[in-house]
Amino acid sequence: AFDFITKPVDFNDLEVTMEKTINHVLQIRETLKAIKENNILKMYVDETVLNFMDTREFESSLMKNETIDATVAFIDICGFTSISENAAPDTVVHLLNSYFDVMVKEIIAHEGFVDKFIGDAIMAVFRGEYHLDRAIEACLGARAQIAKLPALTEDVSFKPSVTIGLNSGEMISGNIGSASLRRLDYTVIGDIVNTAQRIQSAARPGQILIDDTTYQKVKNSFKCEKVGEVKLKNKSTPKVVWDVIE
Repeated sequence: AFDFITKPVDFNDLEVTMEKTINHVLQIRETLKAIKENNILKMYVDETVLNFMDTREFESSLMKNETIDATVAFIDICGFTSISENAAPDTVVHLLNSYFDVMVKEIIAHEGFVDKFIGDAIMAVFRGEYHLDRAIEACLGARAQIAKLPALTEDVSFKPSVTIGLNSGEMISGNIGSASLRRLDYTVIGDIVNTAQRIQSAARPGQILIDDTTYQKVKNSFKCEKVGEVKLKNKSTPKVVWDVIE
């Protein structure tokens, strides 16, 4: 609380009151700055990571790496490069963000988190109980919602669709980055992750591809159609892949 100045003025008391007022103003400024920085942080950092930062084990786990059982999905917007080459920058960014928002809602609804945005693609990770089933449900939802969006006809002709690749199994989770740059990404890496991205690159518009190992885990829960063998980058032998229909 602030003190009232009474007459006759006690200059020592005035000095204390002024110091209190200055400190209070500085505290307000620091609070506003923290709120602004927090809002900016929320724009660039996944909510799962932000929630983790509030926990006690956050500092002790900064250097902790672990092997987890999870599912990773890569969702790419087909043919979006053609828009980025022909449309205005504001149009490109607004459109891409609107497509991302549709897909991210499905990911969050099925308890996944966005690991990163890669150009016009999303890398999403699902952990915990029934992570594979939840990942597939999220991808089915994302595909369905994107398919409902209207085609563009004004500046450029474009009907949004996605190609999706999933893979499930053990992967390394940790803080990956550069000490020199003072920048870390809380992410997952490993062969399971790399294979998921390569499976996605083999998909045609509208396909949700999984390999045979993943198919064996979900064949009683989802309707799938066999695509056949595909040659994946840096893989010595072709992989049998399946398209998840519903």
